[in-house]
Parts: sequence; structure tokens; C-alpha cells
Amino acid sequence: MAELTGNTTAPRAKAGAEGARAARPPAMGRRLIWLAVAVALASAVYMVYGAKGAWGFILPFRGQKLAAMLLVASCLSVATILFQTITGNRILTPSLLGFDALYVMILALLVHLFGATGYIALPTGLLFALNTAMMSLLGLGLFVVLRRGARGEMMRLVLTGIIFGVFLRSATEFVQRLIDPAEFSVVTSVSYARFNTVDPVLLPLTAAVTLPVLWLAWRMRHRLDVLGLGDTVALSLGEPPRRGQSIVLVLICVLVAAATALVGPMAAFFGLIVSALAHTVTPTERHAILLPSAALTGCVVLVGGQTVLERVLALTTPIAVVIEALGGALFLALLLKRKRA
Repeated sequence: MAELTGNTTAPRAKAGAEGARAARPPAMGRRLIWLAVAVALASAVYMVYGAKGAWGFILPFRGQKLAAMLLVASCLSVATILFQTITGNRILTPSLLGFDALYVMILALLVHLFGATGYIALPTGLLFALNTAMMSLLGLGLFVVLRRGARGEMMRLVLTGIIFGVFLRSATEFVQRLIDPAEFSVVTSVSYARFNTVDPVLLPLTAAVTLPVLWLAWRMRHRLDVLGLGDTVALSLGEPPRRGQSIVLVLICVLVAAATALVGPMAAFFGLIVSALAHTVTPTERHAILLPSAALTGCVVLVGGQTVLERVLALTTPIAVVIEALGGALFLALLLKRKRA
């Protein structure tokens, strides 16, 4: 009909749309390559910039911290994308449900029961396994209880979880008041993410726990695309939403628990910043692109931010404090943007 009338606008528009869709994956692939280059550059700058002293000491010392940052950034970034996928909301992160408060509460209870001396005397491997197991189990138990109370509605689960997170923080403050003031400094010192005191024994343990989970998340990338369409659409396409969401929640709990047990609780808004940047750099809903994009973006943010704080500004302020400030502003901006829309 278009040929008879001489109107070729529709066929051209259709051909242009098909051409854009065909060109989109290579363009996304190039952006992932650029992100990988940015991670490599940020890592190289962190390793060599401002180095003074024997390279035999500097390279292993900085390499250990760099490995911890890359591992933690990848775990928390992927966990945030998974959480936002099953909740259908880009301004939510697992930390909003109180995972950081859960870690501090476990730590405060251990210090209260064993004392600061007994807590420090615990083997690092045992403490890591204890923190990871308790956070994973309690996190999963929390999700099971909340899901039953929410009657299958994910948004009600999230809202209930936020309220429970506030309760956890209040309970943590109560336990901290029971601790001897002389021992309170032990809890305070590990209440923020610390990369200067990473135990080299814990790095391979954390990698052994998290790398298989990250691989499972990658294997689920196509199922995640379906789950992101909503429960009704996912069910019509043959993907049981409750089963998929349960598997994803297990992956989230393990990733967040292991990363937190390694370096301590990161800023609650770290995942929000990374996910917002990942969606901006790679604007797609395909998790085959989004998962590596988020992991690479998180590495750039964490390594680059730590480099600026340590090497350029010479500040001893934990990077979590800076991320909290920037993330709070970004959260308000995204919230107001969604409200106007």
C-alpha cells in the first residue's frame, strides 16, 4: 500500500527501528568494554599513584585491598540489581531492609557475650563463617516471615521489611548500650566498611563463597529478564514468579552477607548509586548486559572513590560516609523525578 501511494515513511521508520535494534547489542558491548577499561585504569592508578617505598611491600599490600574492593563492589552491585528486578523498583536496595543493622547487631551481641578480648581472640575464619551463616540464615528467615505477612505481594514485603529494618537498628542501639563503654570502641571500629585492615585469609574464603553465587546469577540472566516483566507476565510465559523470587532472595542474602562479613557494612546508598549509573551507561533491561555493567560500575565507583580519598585528598574518612551523603542526594533526586513522572 505504501508503494502504491508513494508513502515510504512507514517502511523507512520500520527499517530504521530494526536497524537500531540490530545495532543496539554491539553498542552495549562496546560500553561494557569501556567500563572494563575504566576499571583497569582505576585499578592501575590505585596501585601505583603516590607509591613511596619498597615495591615488594606496596604491591602486595595495595593488591590485597584492591582485590577486596573489586569483590565487594561486584557482590553488592549484582545484589542490588537482583533486588530491584524482583521488586520492580529502582530506588530500593537490600540495605534498606536492615542487612547492615543485622551485621552490627550480631557483632554487638558477640562482644556483649564474649567481651572485647574474647571477640578479638576468635579465629578470623570462624568469625567470618559465623557472620556469613548467621546473616544469611537470619536474612532468609526474615524474608520468609515477611513474605507470609505480605501474602505474596512484593511491595508489601518491601515496606514491611523497611519497618523491620528500623526495628533492627533500634534493637542494635539497645544492645550497644548494654556493652561496657571500654569495649564499645570495638563495635564502633567495625561498624563501617574497612579496606585497610582486610585479613588476607578471608579473601579466598569470600571468593569461594561469592564467585559461585555470581555465576548462578549470570546463569539466571534470561529468567531475570522474565521476572522483571512482573508476576502476571512471568507466569504467562511459564516462569513461576514466587519460585524465581525465592531463588534470587537466597543469592542476595549470600552475596550481601559474605561481602559484609569481609569488610563490614557498606553505605546503604552504594547500590543505589551504582544501579542508577549502570542504567544510565547501559540503558537496557537485559540482564546479560545489566549485571556485568553494574559490577564494573561498582568497581569504578569504589576503587576510584577510595583512590581520591586516600591519594588525592589524604583523608581518613571512610568512603561509606561520602557515599551516604552522595547517595542520599541521589535518592531524593530519583524520588522527586518519579513523583513528577
